[in-house]
Amino acid sequence: MTAQEDPFDFFSYHMPDVSRWNISGGFDSERPYSSCTENGICKWDLNLTDGKTQIVNHFNGSIPPLPREMTFNDDSVLSVIAYSCLFVIAATGNLTVLITLLRSRTIKSRVNTYIMHLSIADLIVAFVMLPLETVWNITVSWEAGDAACRILMFFRALGFYLSSFVLVTISLDRYFSIVHPMSIHDAERRGKLMISLAWALSVIASLPQSIIFHVERHPIFTWYTQCVTFGFFPTPRHELAYNLFNLITVYVTPLVIITTSYCLILHKISKNAKLAKDRKKQFGIFRSKPYKIINLLSLIYGFLRNRPHHCARAGKIGKARIRTLKMTLVIVTVFILCWTPYFFMAAWWWIDKQSAQAINPKVQRGLFIFAVSNSCIDPIVYDLNNTFTTVTHSTSTEGLHVLCQIEFESSVLKRSTILQTETQQGNS
Repeated sequence: MTAQEDPFDFFSYHMPDVSRWNISGGFDSERPYSSCTENGICKWDLNLTDGKTQIVNHFNGSIPPLPREMTFNDDSVLSVIAYSCLFVIAATGNLTVLITLLRSRTIKSRVNTYIMHLSIADLIVAFVMLPLETVWNITVSWEAGDAACRILMFFRALGFYLSSFVLVTISLDRYFSIVHPMSIHDAERRGKLMISLAWALSVIASLPQSIIFHVERHPIFTWYTQCVTFGFFPTPRHELAYNLFNLITVYVTPLVIITTSYCLILHKISKNAKLAKDRKKQFGIFRSKPYKIINLLSLIYGFLRNRPHHCARAGKIGKARIRTLKMTLVIVTVFILCWTPYFFMAAWWWIDKQSAQAINPKVQRGLFIFAVSNSCIDPIVYDLNNTFTTVTHSTSTEGLHVLCQIEFESSVLKRSTILQTETQQGNS
C-alpha cells in the first residue's frame, strides 16, 4: 500500500503528508497556513488569504523540501520488492490453475467451477492491484490521470470482494452438500445462482470506489497529484461509516456465514458418526454371517437395477468428499489468517486513530502485504490437495453416492430387522 495518512484505509485515501499541515485530515486551498514549526508542520488560519505565501515566507522565500512520505524512500523499495515477488507467485500459480481447469471443462464439477472463479479473483489482484501498488510506490504521486484513478480503484476492490464472496459460495455449497444431501438435485442450479450473485454483489460493492476516488493536486507542490478520496465525504464520520460498511461487507459478514456453515457441517458429521455407532450397537446382527449375505445380495440387487458402480465405490467417493471438505476448509482458513490481522488493525485505526498511530509504519505496510499474499497461497493449497484429480470425480457423483448409500442402508436395516424378528420368533 502506498504512503498515505491512513495506512489501514484501503477504501479511502488522503493526500500523503498534507494531513500534517491540515487539522481536517486533508487539504483545502481556501484554508491557508498561519504558522509553522521548525520541522515544517503548519496550521491553518481561516483569516489569512494566501496560505502559499505564508509557508514560502516561513522558509525564507523558497518552497520547503518534500516530506519523506512524498518521496521514493527505503520503505518504498521494500514495498516494490515485496509486491513484485507476490506478483510473480500469484500470476504464475493462478494462471496454472485456470489453464488446468479450462482444459478439463468437459468434466462437470461444482467445486472446480468455484475454484476457477476464485482463481479469477486472485488474478484480478495479481494483474491489477499488485502492479498498481508496485508502480504507485515507485512514482509516489499519481501520474495516470483521473479516469485511470477511478477505473483501477474499482478493480482494486473488485478482486477482494469477489474472493470473499466466492469463499462464501464454496462454504454454502459444502453446507448444502453435507447437511442437506437430499437437495443434491438443485445443486447445479443453486451453484450457478450463488456464483452469479457473488459477481453481481462484488461489482455493486466496488462501484462506489470509482465515484469516491478522484485526482487532486497538492496546494503547495502543484506538480504533485494524487488519487484520493479527500473532499468527497462531508465529515470524517461519513468516511468512517463508509470504511466500516466495507469492513462488514468484505470481511465480517462473510466470516460469520463461513464460520456458521462449517460449524453446522461439523455438527452434522459428528451427529452422523454417533448415529452410525448407535446403529451398530442396535443391530448386533450386522457382524454376523447373515448380514454379510444380505450385504452381498444388496450389491447384486444394485447391479440388476443398473446402478452398480456408484454403490461399489461408496467408500472411495466418501473419502474424496472428505478431501474436498478439507481442501475448502483450508482455503477458508488461509483467507481468515491472512486478512484478520489487517482488518483488526484497520478497525482499531478507524476507532482510535491516536493510539493506533504508535504502530511502526513498517508493520502497517507488512500487514497489508501479508493480507495480499492470500492470492499466492490459494494455488498452493489446490496443488497440495490434488484438486484436479480427486475433486473432479468426487463432486460430480457425490449426489448419487449419498442417495445410493441412504437407500442401501435403509434396505439393509429393513432386511436385518425382518431377519432378526423371524429369528427371535423361531427361538420362541
